[in-house]
Amino acid sequence: MTSSLLDPPETRSHSRSRSRARTASTTNAASATAANQLRTTMAAVRVSLSWFGVRKTLTPDQKAQAAESFGAEGAFLSAGKKLLDTRHPAYRAVAAVRHQAIAYWRGISLPYPESGIRLIRQRDIAAFNVQLTTLRAELDEKVGELDQQYSELRTAARERLGSLYNAADYPLSLAGEFGIEWDFPSVEPPDYLRELSPELYRQESERVAARFDDAVRMAEEAFMAELQRLVTHLIERLTGQEDGKPKIFRDSAVTNLTEFFERFRTLNVRSNAELDALVDQAQRVIGGTEPQRLRENAVRRSEVASELAQVETLVDRLLVDRPRRNLLRPVRSREVA
Repeated sequence: MTSSLLDPPETRSHSRSRSRARTASTTNAASATAANQLRTTMAAVRVSLSWFGVRKTLTPDQKAQAAESFGAEGAFLSAGKKLLDTRHPAYRAVAAVRHQAIAYWRGISLPYPESGIRLIRQRDIAAFNVQLTTLRAELDEKVGELDQQYSELRTAARERLGSLYNAADYPLSLAGEFGIEWDFPSVEPPDYLRELSPELYRQESERVAARFDDAVRMAEEAFMAELQRLVTHLIERLTGQEDGKPKIFRDSAVTNLTEFFERFRTLNVRSNAELDALVDQAQRVIGGTEPQRLRENAVRRSEVASELAQVETLVDRLLVDRPRRNLLRPVRSREVA
């Protein structure tokens, strides 16, 4: 009598290996396509902010003086002083423009593994330039209003700082002490290298290609992390209780997710099918649900929380598994802002 296994252990093992190989091949192909898409449709943009420093480290003598009151040694004390009251409405108005500029820059772009640089769609450059120009003009206006209050702020600082006050820490005027600048640096190897040193040009081309591969991974990780944060926050708002009553949540707990869906649709380069599916799933859960309906309808609130919990679990798993799928170590961007 003979017998046969439809799927012997060796065959199953080989089948799993082939399946993993096909998945890896598909993933690598999608990543390569996405990297090429980034490289051909995006532009590098850099935003630089010049800002009057409102905090200053104490001098060695001042630290020694401060340390005496604690019976400590000045060399082992780190201390600083605040030059202006950052809670003043005029200063807060200036800071608000800074926050707007950074939020807009990051919201319309994707990360890139080079300090201070992000990637923006080439077709968005004109709108970006208009928006930053508008914000720069608004910043100049708010700085002008702050400068009108500058004398008052300095007087208040002199009273609060006492002997730590130093007139040399303060410019005569705040005009020109705050600014927003931006440019579009080239991240491609310079053409002249092609003639001067073909080998060096080849090496630079490979380096740039690798950076765009990293940019794809960084974009995926940023989207995953943001989706996780927004979903977790909304679940906590929908299920948490205070004094035995459902927690009150702001409209932003829902609208931030819908804005994320729109930004993902606009900037996503379709490099990760799992991530695409999770975003689609989360968007179906939210649908056209208005925040007020979630406040008033306990059944709908429970349904949304339960379905989002499934998305949260899958996002967590994707984030945990992701490092094992990467062939190259992700490079973190250090943005200048």
